[in-house]
Amino acid sequence: MTTLYTGIGELVTNDPSRGDGSALGIVGDGAVVVDGDRIAWVGQRGHAPDADSRVDLGYASVIPGFVDSHAHLVFAGERSAEFAARMSGQPYAAGGIATTVAATRAADDSTLDRGLERLAGELRRGGVTTFETKSGYGLTVADEARALRLAREFTDETTFLGAHVVPQEYRDDRDGYVDLVVGPMMEACAPLARWVDVFCDRGAFDVDEARTILQAGMAAGLVPRLHAGQLELGAGIQLAVELGAASVDHCTYASDADVEALAAAADTTVATLLPGAEFSTRATWPDARRFIDAGATVALATDCNPGSSFTSSMSFCIAVAVRDMYFTPAQALWSATAGGAAALRRDDVGVLAVGRRADFVVLDAPSYVHLAYRPGVPLVRDVITDGVLLPRP
Repeated sequence: MTTLYTGIGELVTNDPSRGDGSALGIVGDGAVVVDGDRIAWVGQRGHAPDADSRVDLGYASVIPGFVDSHAHLVFAGERSAEFAARMSGQPYAAGGIATTVAATRAADDSTLDRGLERLAGELRRGGVTTFETKSGYGLTVADEARALRLAREFTDETTFLGAHVVPQEYRDDRDGYVDLVVGPMMEACAPLARWVDVFCDRGAFDVDEARTILQAGMAAGLVPRLHAGQLELGAGIQLAVELGAASVDHCTYASDADVEALAAAADTTVATLLPGAEFSTRATWPDARRFIDAGATVALATDCNPGSSFTSSMSFCIAVAVRDMYFTPAQALWSATAGGAAALRRDDVGVLAVGRRADFVVLDAPSYVHLAYRPGVPLVRDVITDGVLLPRP
């Protein structure tokens, strides 16, 4: 069965060969034909082929589905008291992760599964059609494997983050914990993950520990990504480029040399910026123009987690990125769609083109610019994933 979606006032394709020739490939008075779970045709309404059925979108705007390449959805408990303390002037230093670790270890599978289902539902209703999620709140062999097993019920993009922080029971034996991560934990978790990640920053793991863990993950068949530069300048961004990581995430603190390295590795390593974390921790805002103007590939993601960025709204992240990180609205949208796809090394999502997945979002607005222009307003009207309309709540 084929379906013609017509009545699209502004169609963002992310295909520069289309429409206005910009990076967003905007087509006015557009239409899309979907065949099963794939896009069969894209163009102006007047040239659209016949289809088995037709859906008139009433001159709404349409964008590719958001691709959230960084989230932490498997956890129990919440840390609103920590947030309130930060808003009262206490600095964030990653110490609150231990609180979530304790709650997650104590939770049963059904509790974690319900939390995952709730947050995945929030992401999808907010227009996220592809998302990644990590382990990292169990920090034992059994709990990390459990997190990934549960996550795989909701997404194929699962990341082993046993190296989130050193747990309390290993605080006097860091080498012992690294040995656990690269040994029994990696053996149990690698079959359940596509990616391996490390939090390489103050209070977590240093660059030598991160290199050891990422190389062990690569030897186990996982693709590296890295948290780095969230809390201070360090060698993590350079390590990500050295190892050919798919992305290095946060980059709040990045030297000129870091930016140059990311620009040189633009086809390999994506700089993923996380506005929710800066918002929630009152941290320094990174200037996206430094990365974009240098030629780096940039993604935006929610970093949805209970401590430092408890938002599942990509629309919110776009608005904050435009206001405080100096993205243009077009750059922010591209980074939240095609940029996220690049960070996950996916060529089937993030772009509306023939043969790509039929993942797109209908906005209750005349233009994608309204995502930043009208912050906090629920503009996502309909979400189509794999050619199927997500039921409205």
